[in-house]
Amino acid sequence: MKKLLTLSLALSLGMAFGQNKKENDKNNIKEMCGCYEVEFDYAETFSDAKDYEFRDRYTAHALEWVLADEETEDMVMLQHLLVINDSMIIKHWRQDWYYENTELFVYNRNLEWKKEEISADKAKGTWTQKVYQVDDSPRYQGYATWIDVDGKSYWESETFAPLPRREYTTRSDYNVLMRTNRHQITDYGHLHDLDDAKIIRTEAKDSILVWEKGRNKYTKVDDSRCAAAVSWWEANREYWVDVRAVWDDVMEENDYINIAQKADNKVLYERLFRLGDELIAEKKYNSKKAQKQIREQIDIHLSSVATPWDTATAE
Repeated sequence: MKKLLTLSLALSLGMAFGQNKKENDKNNIKEMCGCYEVEFDYAETFSDAKDYEFRDRYTAHALEWVLADEETEDMVMLQHLLVINDSMIIKHWRQDWYYENTELFVYNRNLEWKKEEISADKAKGTWTQKVYQVDDSPRYQGYATWIDVDGKSYWESETFAPLPRREYTTRSDYNVLMRTNRHQITDYGHLHDLDDAKIIRTEAKDSILVWEKGRNKYTKVDDSRCAAAVSWWEANREYWVDVRAVWDDVMEENDYINIAQKADNKVLYERLFRLGDELIAEKKYNSKKAQKQIREQIDIHLSSVATPWDTATAE
């Protein structure tokens, strides 16, 4: 009897610890919400290619609003919005976090993704980060556990991705980015730390062209500075929820997705942004009508063929 009681207590404590860990993880994710001044810094570090010419360091600054747009017991959805000159708003990237997720869309090359399964054992205790483009098309997905040790809280995963926006229009010497993403909660906000490998991928092999160090520093500022983003999202959210719903259908229906960067000389995010402006301007927004038109625009790019070096859309 004493052994049974001890076992029962141990199981109860284990379940409580697991639940507390999960809630702490969710709190870490939601800590990334707020109004931020963001510093983007990237520098190529070393290459085995003797004749490689290193590119100039890249730096940029932005004001960004990050909100938890949806939340369930096992999911937190973070939407990023750029604030330009205090009043102009640009819908930016999105990151969805799923607890013990067992399905990934893994990037290959040439804007193609393939669905892969994760075993329940490998997924246990992990959080999958699913990152999407400005038009809510897929970008990259990776999974790992949140680590809380020595006063530090961070999550780190390695995954393949298309070229970043800062390079997809100017580079054709590599076609895949291998990203080691580390998200760390800090006293000033949070840090997105990256160790990237720029890869030339063929059917036969991967070759690393050059390594790169990235550092995106998110420093919290007063939320009032992002008030315009809050108002913009309230006015535009319904449309973008429909865009997400259509993409969910596409990814549910397919085990393989290949997106054309351009179709009829237009990129997908231009089509969806323009459609959103038109539909939101109407007197009465119709979700069913919107989803039908959104799917039509997306299907244009799914049915077109991407060229080998058309390998990314806006980050």
